Amino acid sequence: MVSNRFQGQRALVTGGAKGIGAGIAERLAGEGAAVVIADIDEAAGRPLAERLGSVFLELDLTNTAAVEHALVDEPPFQILINNAGMDQHAWFTETSPAQWQALLAVNLTAVLAVTRAVLPAMQSAGYGRLVHIASEAARLGSAGGAVYAASKGAVLAFSRSMARENARYGITSNVIAPGPVETPMLKEALVDGGDKLYRAMVGATLVGRLGRVDEIAAAVAFVASDEAGFITGEVLGVSGGMGCGQ
Repeated sequence: MVSNRFQGQRALVTGGAKGIGAGIAERLAGEGAAVVIADIDEAAGRPLAERLGSVFLELDLTNTAAVEHALVDEPPFQILINNAGMDQHAWFTETSPAQWQALLAVNLTAVLAVTRAVLPAMQSAGYGRLVHIASEAARLGSAGGAVYAASKGAVLAFSRSMARENARYGITSNVIAPGPVETPMLKEALVDGGDKLYRAMVGATLVGRLGRVDEIAAAVAFVASDEAGFITGEVLGVSGGMGCGQ
């Protein structure tokens, strides 16, 4: 780990209370960033923030007005990690419009709302790093996760649009696309699918295993750093070769 790479920078990590988000928060804080964890899960998020010497912001990211209100008076962020997300496992015809809206609110609308809230300060400062956590499902599709894949595909398009709009301000926008990673959300999915789903996920990778949270966090730290200043509008798959050739 590179020490103090983010010294003097503020980073906002949405959905940072647990799973991939918690790993990202820990990585950035460990490299000197002043991290703000924004999550609705106070029980998990506040103790983590205290352990990291970070700030916890209890926030319903699906409430656009609340997001704007909570972030309007925050000092400028140099780094935004749009990580918050949720998944649904069902064939598309077995899902309902209410379920679509709930998923889109977290996976897409929250990304738009948080980005809009922090972007003007980045533009004024002439510097920023937007990093969006999507999924290889955005590029490959997902049997049993069509709306999830669609929402993450929209994040890819949004990120590339932000890259085009904001390069003139010294702001980069990139996507990290994980494959199957050992997280609490994945464990919940395996309750229904069991060993068969687990074997399918492992078999979809070239390296023959699930990913680790720290591997995703390392990729995020790279694209959020000055070392990646010439990288924007890109999608970095961290999926053990799952998206090979895409």
